[in-house]
Amino acid sequence: MTSAPWIEAELRVLRDQYPDQSAASVGQDLGRTARAVHQKARQLGLKKSELFYATVASGRLQRGASQPTQFKPGQTPWNKGKPGTTGTQEGCRATQFRPGIVPQNYLPVGSLRVGKDGLPEIKVTDDHPTPARRWHSLHRYVWEQANGPTPPGHIIVFKPGSRTADPEQITLDRLECISRAENARRNHPINVSPEFAKLTQLKGAINRQLNRMIKNGSHE
Repeated sequence: MTSAPWIEAELRVLRDQYPDQSAASVGQDLGRTARAVHQKARQLGLKKSELFYATVASGRLQRGASQPTQFKPGQTPWNKGKPGTTGTQEGCRATQFRPGIVPQNYLPVGSLRVGKDGLPEIKVTDDHPTPARRWHSLHRYVWEQANGPTPPGHIIVFKPGSRTADPEQITLDRLECISRAENARRNHPINVSPEFAKLTQLKGAINRQLNRMIKNGSHE
């Protein structure tokens, strides 16, 4: 696994795949450890999607599973009838929004903002309790409006040479739906940078030569 500095092509793969895939899976595509993937994702402020947390790969307890510390059906919780902190104390009430009051930073459905990858996002819903899914990439939104939901295991990307951050130029003819595997292949550093590919080959040749020398004892 490489410990080399991250290049832009790797960062694009990380931003595209990290929300919906495990760090180990992303690391396999990039030739990096899961720990390195997690660290870089934290630096970029990337988060896992609700779709990922609903899968077994997330490690979360799945529907129908149980743990020894869970309350069993019919069992009385230890805190039943005890006062809580949600709306029952004066300190909480003072900071709660009153019915009909809209926060100053509220943005209506259809609003645009710039995402962490520098591309525009559009607000698609005000529904609770999943605020992270209220915003979709504008290019994904444009494609899905014409074609329906993105198929599992696929993503919406700009066609080669068509990437733009101008909302008015994000049109259907600039977009395509590809598999995550194809996206990783396109953005892998070896395919993006010929110089990187040559260095990788050279590194492999050097490692093979060193291994032969060590095996034959010629390094002593």
